[in-house]
Amino acid sequence: MKETTKGVKEMGINFSHCEAHWSYGLFHQFREMLASEIGMNLNQMEGFGGTTPFADFNDPIIPLLDHSDCDGCLSVEECQRVAPRLKELTAHWPEVNFKQEIRSLIGGMERSVQENQPLYFC
Repeated sequence: MKETTKGVKEMGINFSHCEAHWSYGLFHQFREMLASEIGMNLNQMEGFGGTTPFADFNDPIIPLLDHSDCDGCLSVEECQRVAPRLKELTAHWPEVNFKQEIRSLIGGMERSVQENQPLYFC
């Protein structure tokens, strides 16, 4: 949980190495939008209610899409590939579409690479 400026705990997804935070619903929406950018319907994928395996897609963003939203980590190597692709895929998104969180998450991935540590989902 993330603590707000008023000391209230917010449910959702946080990451090590950065201040990025999403509610579970908004994180799913964010990943649906990312998947759409590479021609994927996330809800047709294994683990999201569908039967299409992620192995059918070859894109550096896959480790972020094919990941639990409440635990685990992205390895340093995955962060090295995912961060620039995330930046590329979202560069044209309007400011209202999670831009602050995306910038923070990219920064967290870059920091995890610099520190040679995985980026944890918490």
